[in-house]
Amino acid sequence: MGIPDIEFVRGEIERMRRMFSASAGRSRSPNQPGTSAEALLDRMLNKIDNLCAERDRLKKEQPHKALRGRHW
Repeated sequence: MGIPDIEFVRGEIERMRRMFSASAGRSRSPNQPGTSAEALLDRMLNKIDNLCAERDRLKKEQPHKALRGRHW
């Protein structure tokens, strides 16, 4: 697999955010042990942070598109 493009990274961020929200809701149930659920949520948040940093890096590398690609 090559270097991911910015759209792929954005999609991964959204996917991870949905997974985090679903997991956070389940971890609040009384049947789940807190420490392992909290560790999983921490790992997911770290992954989201890393993806956001990658997205920001890719945005900086893209050519600047002034006025939605129009050159006046």
